[in-house]
Amino acid sequence: MNIIEVKDLKKSYLDGEPTIALAGVTFSVPKGQFLAIMGPSGSGKSTLLHLLGLLDEPTSGTYLFNGKDVSKYSGNEIADLRNREVGFVFQAFNLLSRTSVLENAKLPLMYSQIPESEWDERAKKAIESVGLGNRMEHHPSELSGGEKQRAAIARALVTNPEIIFADEPTGNLDSKSGRNVMSILQKLNEKEGRTIILITHETATAEHAERIIRLMDGAIESDTKVVNRLSADAEYVK
Repeated sequence: MNIIEVKDLKKSYLDGEPTIALAGVTFSVPKGQFLAIMGPSGSGKSTLLHLLGLLDEPTSGTYLFNGKDVSKYSGNEIADLRNREVGFVFQAFNLLSRTSVLENAKLPLMYSQIPESEWDERAKKAIESVGLGNRMEHHPSELSGGEKQRAAIARALVTNPEIIFADEPTGNLDSKSGRNVMSILQKLNEKEGRTIILITHETATAEHAERIIRLMDGAIESDTKVVNRLSADAEYVK
């Protein structure tokens, strides 16, 4: 079954002259797939992620999430769907600086219908799953870049979402930390069956995925299977 199906998805912005960000893309993503979306700056990949992640609405076209047309949902229903089924990992980490790793991981639960009595257990389990069990009470300023991104992944996992969107998750990391972050994402895909959609401009990062869609000028330039997929055997940075 496909978790995502988009048909002729378009997005344009009016800022004086119209700007076409997406010129009509059509593809589907089966549940449990690891998909990388690549393209140069201005190709439309970030716009596409915002649409797929339910952070923005298309100008036209159809978007089915788990077989349901998202245009039929109200604003509150979209927010609830995004909170329950979607996790986000961003290049800039987006952690609250004066809050511990544990409290950062619990943030999405505050907007969920999950009982507060379960918050600590869920957050601790997510943090331990990314190898940060000994950093729960640390603040972001006390973490390395790789640890900050792993904390962000824990936060994305805490509601047990079906799909994780990772927007340039290695962009602010050194190569070793970047490999470790990609190893975590790949293991979430291979061992837990989570759907991962990765936005990246780095070929080596994209090759952790099963499939790569390349965008150019808002359109799909190619859609290929990764033949020599990189392994997920990197160790965590301690």
